[in-house]
Amino acid sequence: MSRSATRRHFLRTAAALGGVAVPYWFSSRSATAAEPKSKNDRPNIAGVGLGGRGSGDLAAAARFGDVVAVCDVDRNHAERNKARYGGKPDVYDDYRKLMERNDIDVVINGTPDHWHTAVNLAACRSGKDVYAEKPLTLTIDEGKILRKAVKETNRVVQVGTQQRSEGRFQLAVELVRNGRIGTLEQVWVALPYYSTKGGPFPEQPVPAHLNWELYQGQAPERPYCVQRTHANFRWWYEYAGGIITDWGNHHMDVAHWGMDCELTGPTSIDARGLFPNEPHQMSYATCDRFFSQMLYPTGVELLYFSAINDKRFYGAVEKHQPTPPEKIDWLFGKDMPEEIKTYNRNGIMFVGDKGRVFVNRGGIYGKPVDELKENPLPADAWRVRPSNNHMGNFFDCVRTREAPLSTVAMQHRTMTVCHLTTISLRLGRKLTWDPKAEQIVGDEKANAWLKREQRAGYEIS
Repeated sequence: MSRSATRRHFLRTAAALGGVAVPYWFSSRSATAAEPKSKNDRPNIAGVGLGGRGSGDLAAAARFGDVVAVCDVDRNHAERNKARYGGKPDVYDDYRKLMERNDIDVVINGTPDHWHTAVNLAACRSGKDVYAEKPLTLTIDEGKILRKAVKETNRVVQVGTQQRSEGRFQLAVELVRNGRIGTLEQVWVALPYYSTKGGPFPEQPVPAHLNWELYQGQAPERPYCVQRTHANFRWWYEYAGGIITDWGNHHMDVAHWGMDCELTGPTSIDARGLFPNEPHQMSYATCDRFFSQMLYPTGVELLYFSAINDKRFYGAVEKHQPTPPEKIDWLFGKDMPEEIKTYNRNGIMFVGDKGRVFVNRGGIYGKPVDELKENPLPADAWRVRPSNNHMGNFFDCVRTREAPLSTVAMQHRTMTVCHLTTISLRLGRKLTWDPKAEQIVGDEKANAWLKREQRAGYEIS
């Protein structure tokens, strides 16, 4: 039996047996993903979209499988990754050709946001499991389409919200859901502030190593400038949603996790944003500072906003811009507490009637945390599913066919909140949302924003 056939037999057998259930007792430290002991257990991997984040994801995946193909519309990215894996992977610039291969088991999708859904759908429909970078989608309707496809194809799709596999976030969620802050009343989701001041940028010749037509994909056709690509693509609405969707998928996910509402959403969204540039086809388009106030069916209020972070840690697109007091009052409303208006840490704050817990990538803080040594959570407390390796959890699930930690169904709901915030602030009005029907209530114009017009040949369905 060939190596590929042996591996596929192993995966089919694991799927037929239903896998081995992971116990839901807590110890993120004890859920270490095991690397395959046999070469026959190592799936074949293809990387699609290999900029900084995509290359990092592929390197993490290579511990668990063999990289056999690399794909990027920027030939330099693809060739660099080919060399990284000993010159063995085949090189593509069009992911659709790669999806025709029957020997590829897993796709690592690190493309820009406007390509996420198309690549994820193609992988699922061609029988491949996917590690999908966040933000999961460009629009709310894309999330509905992808959720349906994942269910129909029974593929394993892990969304790259790696905070789910980090102990401090797991502990924060456990403390909240076990009542250590009392009844949850409010959640603050504070994102790092990046100024999007920039442009207009001059049109430039398209580099020979870049397939600009394919890069644009479903987005409107635009003149090329280097600022539209690589790390800065996220500041253009053609390709992304700015900080609201970028970091938002991470932090809003943790908020929903702690709120125990991963498969539902808010009933109202009222958002405002500050746009540092005049509208121009060759200027960054997304807002930098924003504020969104949401109410959930449980009565919990969620405040979603950009914090004034220390730029030594979080940098900038161009440079940080001062925000005049009158704009701050307009953005947050005069009645919002000064603590919110001047908040300078990105992260998630859970506020209960008996205490607060704050968590970010730097640590977890609050009285309930300080008291854990003397008053640990009991043996029968609610616990998160253990994991300390997000990529490892994905490959464990590829073998067992279990659902991964960060599913499309969950992250579609997370992204829905981010997209609704963007719709509300761009339209300049409060929205009423029906989380069951997944529609904006009584606002046809706003509902039209649940999807986008797509260029011929790149439609997603």
